Amino acid sequence: MRYFYIILLSFFLLNNAFAEVFTFRADRMSGGRATGREVTILTGNAEVQSDNLLLRAERIEIHGTNNRFIDCFGNVSGYDEEKEIFFQTDRLRYDRTLKIARLEGNSTMEDRKNEIVARARFIEYDDQNEIAIMQISVRLFKDSLVCRAEHSVYDRADQTLALSGFPVVFKNEDEYRAERIRVDLDTDDVVMEGEVRGSLRN
Repeated sequence: MRYFYIILLSFFLLNNAFAEVFTFRADRMSGGRATGREVTILTGNAEVQSDNLLLRAERIEIHGTNNRFIDCFGNVSGYDEEKEIFFQTDRLRYDRTLKIARLEGNSTMEDRKNEIVARARFIEYDDQNEIAIMQISVRLFKDSLVCRAEHSVYDRADQTLALSGFPVVFKNEDEYRAERIRVDLDTDDVVMEGEVRGSLRN
């Protein structure tokens, strides 16, 4: 066989009053279950399924009490089937208790339901509150809208984007610059504050 997949028994984790099923597989597995140092290391075509989130990477480490943390390294990708969010990154840590994913390196997050693509060097996505914090070389694309900044907060529930750190927004052929910019992603309306400037083309 080209790939020998180790399919491990599902974890049946007691969470409040119900059991959560947690599965993973890979070419190779190592680790230990010593108290206080529990870790499972998956290498080669590693894959983890937790709740609605599917993670893939070259190497995945699962550790913490009740396997709380999932660390992914190398060609990391993930997909939340329920919310239609896809992402790619160099490194990722997922907190299964808080439902927070932290992406580091060349990172891309696609909100396919709302047709939004975001890129940055750091992205933290809070699944429970549906808020993404993006930092360093932030780029966000939606239809004819292109947003750039060093820091941004994307509120998925409200469909708003707050930009700071030399923000600039390109809307069709128009250009907007200010200290802070807020974009309504439903209407593409732009609100600017502090040293506002830009250019409009008829």
